[in-house]
Amino acid sequence: MKKKVVILGGGITGLTAAYYLKQEQKKQNLPVDIQLIEASTKLGGKIQTVRKNGFVIERGPDSFLARKKSAYRLAENLGIQNQIVHNTAGKAYVLVNNQLYGMPEGSNMGIPTQIKPFLFSGLFSPAGKVRAGLDFVLPKTQVEGDMSLGAFFRRRLGNEVVENLIEPLLSGIYSGDIDKMSLMATFPQFFHLEQKYQSIVRGMKKEMPVKKSKGPRKGIFQTVSTGLETIVERIEQELDQNEILKGVQAIKIDKKNNVYEITLSNQSKIEADSIIVALPHRVIPDLFNEDTVFEPFRKVPSTSVANVALAFPESAIKNDINGTGFVVSRNSDYNITACTWTHKKWPHACPKGKVLLRCYVGRPNHQDIVDQTDEELVKIVLEDLRKTMDIAEEPEFYVVSRWKEAMPQYTINHQERTKHMQHYLQNEMPGVSVIGCSFYGSGLPDCIDQGEKAVKDTIQYLFSGQKEVVPSY
Repeated sequence: MKKKVVILGGGITGLTAAYYLKQEQKKQNLPVDIQLIEASTKLGGKIQTVRKNGFVIERGPDSFLARKKSAYRLAENLGIQNQIVHNTAGKAYVLVNNQLYGMPEGSNMGIPTQIKPFLFSGLFSPAGKVRAGLDFVLPKTQVEGDMSLGAFFRRRLGNEVVENLIEPLLSGIYSGDIDKMSLMATFPQFFHLEQKYQSIVRGMKKEMPVKKSKGPRKGIFQTVSTGLETIVERIEQELDQNEILKGVQAIKIDKKNNVYEITLSNQSKIEADSIIVALPHRVIPDLFNEDTVFEPFRKVPSTSVANVALAFPESAIKNDINGTGFVVSRNSDYNITACTWTHKKWPHACPKGKVLLRCYVGRPNHQDIVDQTDEELVKIVLEDLRKTMDIAEEPEFYVVSRWKEAMPQYTINHQERTKHMQHYLQNEMPGVSVIGCSFYGSGLPDCIDQGEKAVKDTIQYLFSGQKEVVPSY
């Protein structure tokens, strides 16, 4: 008898699950019917690419970490590995007190691993450098459970290093407030290094030494030369059209004996033997209608962000800067939080003789800026850019992208919440997986990893009595 697997959510996590389940269905002749349900009329979630006039502009994420192999492996399986490119490893800057400072050489996620570049950096005052040096003598952090990223780093390195270097880098990854973000759910490796070596700087030098390579450095990020949406397009091609249902939202899941009943927004109901839920955390409590387990997720915030891509001729930039972009200290009087010089970081994304700047706006304490009109956001961004760059012209065109409540915040005790949910599902709703950027990592490889694991778990649940049925990837 065939088994029905329903995947809720057509972002990269749900798409990965659908793709790998489809591959296993084909390879092992699995008796499985697949149904992917997406509330919007377009697959891909935050992965959206604008291809215009020779430009490749990402509305959402623009890349993934090369050291995390699952994204490249997916591209390879989809037959687009020849389109994978590395970023240009150019100089990055931090904007502090209306001045751009080069990122200290040897810093890793804002943590110095080389003392000399740190000591000579203009990013920090003499007092700030002395305070950071206390990391070598302070005792290990004594904490039971979780704590915030900000509290941990402020204790080790002091406020100045946190505000001028660590915060602009780390908060940008999650678009969040490091004084509210969970240490254990985001960067537990720093805590473990401190516990092992009594110093995070010493620990980084020991276990993550800076590699001095001969010749040009390869960038640590990768992307698809035709745009990340190519991945979405290829997966959609691999699925049968009757396996994809767009424009319909799942509103409730009920357990009915040995199957699950899913109520949809069009009032229809479908039954499933197994469900992979790849949806934002804010919809989970209503979907399962189980207050005691899922209610805490209602209180987990999601931040809103926007990015503004501006296209210029090269002649428009009178004061060019040798680098790939900068992040902005939150103490600076700027609305933008970062700017990528895309034409330098990703040369494939910009025609010769053109410039592409991609700026980000929206801090946790300044969410309303995202609601400004396109024209207002472009004006705000240009005003900030002209403080650091001499831009003589208006852009040839721009692309404004808004992501409302799209960035889930891994606040303190995030892992405890997710473990509680996972335990409940395993015991009360076997065959149901809840995954996605709200829970187990927000980067593209993290989401792809979750999709792969959900497929393995689903196959194990449905066919545990058949030893030969094992995922082949």
